[in-house]
Amino acid sequence: MQSLKDVISGAMSAPKYLTGDKAGIDAFIDKFDVFLFDCDGVLWSGEHLFPRVPETIAMLRQRNKQLIFVTNNSTKSRADYKKKFDAMGIEAYENEVFGSSYSAAIYIARIMKLPAPRNKVFVLGESGVEQELHSEHVRFCGGTDPTLRRDMQPADFQNIASQGSLLDPDVGIVLTGLDYHPSYLKYSLAQAYLRQGARFLATNTDSSLPSAGTLFPGAGATSAPLVKASGQEPLALGKPSQAMMDAIEGKFQFDRTKACMIGDRLNTDIQFGVEGGLGGTLCVLTGVSRKEEFLAQGAAVVPSAYVDALGDLLG
Repeated sequence: MQSLKDVISGAMSAPKYLTGDKAGIDAFIDKFDVFLFDCDGVLWSGEHLFPRVPETIAMLRQRNKQLIFVTNNSTKSRADYKKKFDAMGIEAYENEVFGSSYSAAIYIARIMKLPAPRNKVFVLGESGVEQELHSEHVRFCGGTDPTLRRDMQPADFQNIASQGSLLDPDVGIVLTGLDYHPSYLKYSLAQAYLRQGARFLATNTDSSLPSAGTLFPGAGATSAPLVKASGQEPLALGKPSQAMMDAIEGKFQFDRTKACMIGDRLNTDIQFGVEGGLGGTLCVLTGVSRKEEFLAQGAAVVPSAYVDALGDLLG
């Protein structure tokens, strides 16, 4: 497979601006059989649905395109996303969603296959991670456990230092995702597990999360203190990891040259598509990245085309 550098150096033409160009839009859509969508920053921002998104999705379905929703947001499971699509009025199905929590669960259960009993996962994250681990029959602890949502006590230091009752001897993996309830106690337990040889994984390492029209700390902000404390970097299983692309291709069975990645972030969504050898990438400007970043001379990641908003694909 071509490297990101090779792909870019072989196709350095400026990305085509499609907003308002109906003929260009039709030609672009006709090139692909499969469209992979990021969600946050593309379809919506938090609970705010971007204009004409449901109609755009419907148009692509009417043109017999296969749709796959690829999200790095680890806080929601596939079932959670189905509920959100329904609430937003977007036609989508649970089996079309491939999130970073699901990607991590697949990797742990089907690729790592750590031998019992030391194959339990300590989670720094929300219920979306737990639901997907459960779907793959992976044992876990931490996560949303309410007993860990408290201040660190003096006795906790001694307990962890002596490998006492706070530590589960079956933990062999530390998995971080976006955690809305981080605590010093959770980080202390995670560091202790890593010192004992547990593998370090992350659903994704996004620096920020687009929501409510602005940016909030992303999953990378959850893992960062642990990276600093442990001196280790996690294996990330969300975009732009090609382990995620391989898993998606394995599940949905499509021709990469006839597929297009649509996203708002250059260093995750667009890089994911470029490194994955997809036929095209489309950047929408309703999320994180700005056109000045990829139009600049020597830009590291450049999409095939861009639009102001996803709804512009309607013409």
